[in-house]
Amino acid sequence: MATVKFNNKDAVFFPSLKQRVNEYFEKNQIPSTGNFKLFSKTIILFTLLIALYVILVFFTPSNGWLSLALCALMGVVVAAIGFNVMHDGAHGSYSSRKWVNESMAHSLNLLGGVSFIWKQKHNINHHSYTNVEGMDDDIDIKPFIRVHEGQKKYWFHRYQHIYGLLLYGITYFFWVFYNDFKKYFSGKIAEHTKMQKLAWWEHVVFWATKLFYVAAFIVFPIYNVGLADTIIGYVVMVVVTGITISVVFQLAHIVEDMEFVNPEGESMKIESEWAIHQLQTTSNFATKNKFICWLLGGLNFQVEHHLFPRISHIHYPALNAIVKDTCREFNITYKEFPTLRQALYSHIVHLKQIGRR
Repeated sequence: MATVKFNNKDAVFFPSLKQRVNEYFEKNQIPSTGNFKLFSKTIILFTLLIALYVILVFFTPSNGWLSLALCALMGVVVAAIGFNVMHDGAHGSYSSRKWVNESMAHSLNLLGGVSFIWKQKHNINHHSYTNVEGMDDDIDIKPFIRVHEGQKKYWFHRYQHIYGLLLYGITYFFWVFYNDFKKYFSGKIAEHTKMQKLAWWEHVVFWATKLFYVAAFIVFPIYNVGLADTIIGYVVMVVVTGITISVVFQLAHIVEDMEFVNPEGESMKIESEWAIHQLQTTSNFATKNKFICWLLGGLNFQVEHHLFPRISHIHYPALNAIVKDTCREFNITYKEFPTLRQALYSHIVHLKQIGRR
């Protein structure tokens, strides 16, 4: 596998951008981590999750359609906790206190995932080697989805733009019950990346996480509500969560005119500096939509997030203008879709084009 290196030696764009961003925080005398906006959002989302769980498991509505609607809403809330709370915590941007960040990062464990594995998969591989084949696990949806021409093509890829969104519905289920276990037992985060060695307590946390999730979201509801109702409600919840998280991440990196790297040989040097590579492989969407911004935890400001992952998402709207101005000054293309609909359309078009090439 190639060793991927960026041409950062003579970098001029990112040092200039970092200076301007630092000046913004110094001038306004505010920390780059979260504030009451993020803390209040955390309270709202966890209150919603607990309320929905209690209603569905202990006071199940007699109206089946209402129950299904609440299960779907719960799926959205689970995704939103991941976007807003876990994501900032895992990046160390939720708070200036390490223990708070770790606590928020482990909110993922309450929802079936494993923070230890996710931080390596996302913080290291995805952020360092965005859209690099064999390194970025987020573009490894093989063999079902082909996202760039460097991946092997099968006959069914011709229809991936049709079945793709439906397939996204099972991603959360597979994440919890397959992908984490595959990484745990194989010792690999991605195809060519070994997982960091787990301490004994990380093994305990891994198994405790999986047992707690099965008990809380499957076994206990079956005991209280019944097998059939639990299966139906659980399927609705995980499908909604899966589609939500998949679409948000796909719209940031797998759309038209996006660059992908397929390393070959023993070593490969990407000619651009790391920050410019992030701009070539990342796109924003719907940054003017306040509801989407609140719900997605700034992940629609994916450009700003990739450039400054240790800055809380609540600051991304302000950084957006700084990044755009700096890109114009250095004649660097800044990719952004005005609406969610346009970004989704571009994603579907990209899948269709890649599936037929």
